[in-house]
Amino acid sequence: MLILTCYCGYSAFSEPTHAKRDSVLQKTNIFKMMQRVADWQLDTWKNKGFNHRKADWTNGACYTGIFAFGNIQGNDHYLKTLVDIGDELGWNTGHLRFHADDYCVGQTYAQLYSKFKKKKMIAPFILQADSIVNKPHDEPLNWKNSIQNREWAWCDALFMGPPSLAYLSTATKDEKYLNTAVKLWWKTTEFLYDPTEKLFFRDESFFNKREKNGQKIFWSRGNGWVLAGLVRVLENTPKNHPDRAKLVQLYQDMVGKVASLQQPDGSWHASLLDPASFPVKEMSGTGFFSYAIAWGLNHGLLEKKQYLPVVEKSWKALVSAVHDDGMLGYVQPIGASPDAVNANSTEVYGVGAFLLAGTQLYQYLKSQEKAHKN
Repeated sequence: MLILTCYCGYSAFSEPTHAKRDSVLQKTNIFKMMQRVADWQLDTWKNKGFNHRKADWTNGACYTGIFAFGNIQGNDHYLKTLVDIGDELGWNTGHLRFHADDYCVGQTYAQLYSKFKKKKMIAPFILQADSIVNKPHDEPLNWKNSIQNREWAWCDALFMGPPSLAYLSTATKDEKYLNTAVKLWWKTTEFLYDPTEKLFFRDESFFNKREKNGQKIFWSRGNGWVLAGLVRVLENTPKNHPDRAKLVQLYQDMVGKVASLQQPDGSWHASLLDPASFPVKEMSGTGFFSYAIAWGLNHGLLEKKQYLPVVEKSWKALVSAVHDDGMLGYVQPIGASPDAVNANSTEVYGVGAFLLAGTQLYQYLKSQEKAHKN
């Protein structure tokens, strides 16, 4: 049974302050909805166990959202869950040392270290990151010979790898990790980014494939991985960094394109340029897009008038996919291309995206309230 929410049609800030606001966009209700989804995930882990290895990229993506939500005042118990998981893992990542998926958890370790200052939280990842930095990274990114074990040759890797190194730079105050992240970001971008469409192919194997309508295949979650990874790198890139302006330009170009592809219900479908191929809302791509665009509003990189409605509509779509018990539905299963989804499809990375998006919108509304009071 899905939650049925009445939408009044008012934008949270497009009407005068005395106007009735859409309840789903009220700060208190955004918090409650995040709490419901986060609690469902933690209860599921507690009562049914983990469906994937605790250091797996799937859970690593989920941890990013739990960390974000846990940083809201009064939510310390969510952070404790992450610390307990880290302790159980000995603060180690996955077993494939140079596969970006297997060190996605490194970004949460680094964030936890920055908060709690316990060296054990990043000591193993520092050794791993040093070995990543010292690799030559001179292979082409053609999709063969298990290149994914050594290079960021698929677009998903841009959420898994670069933010992990970037957050480690912030944690250690050592710029070599960020500089490696940025260098390899551009290597992947040069190979997989389509400057005409302003979107990323998933990997080389998609260059010549086409959708039923003849359009190129651009996967929603794949590009969601990219945009979410990009803002997480930007969050750790100083304003005077020589590549920051270029990263911001890529971000703004992609956001403009992605916003133009939003569906009338506020979601994005699994296939960006052929939404009719899988004509249903998809929440992992929608969640990561919503997060990345809301982040840009919070950091002054996007115009409120143009992009706040995009975020508001996307949050309504995300909320519409939450079951009464807190399970987030309409999340495309693990894959590498657009695929079918339904109300009972769920995965941990969808929860991570939901919490990242909600936290950014919550923070935006909080900052607006503060500005209004002042």
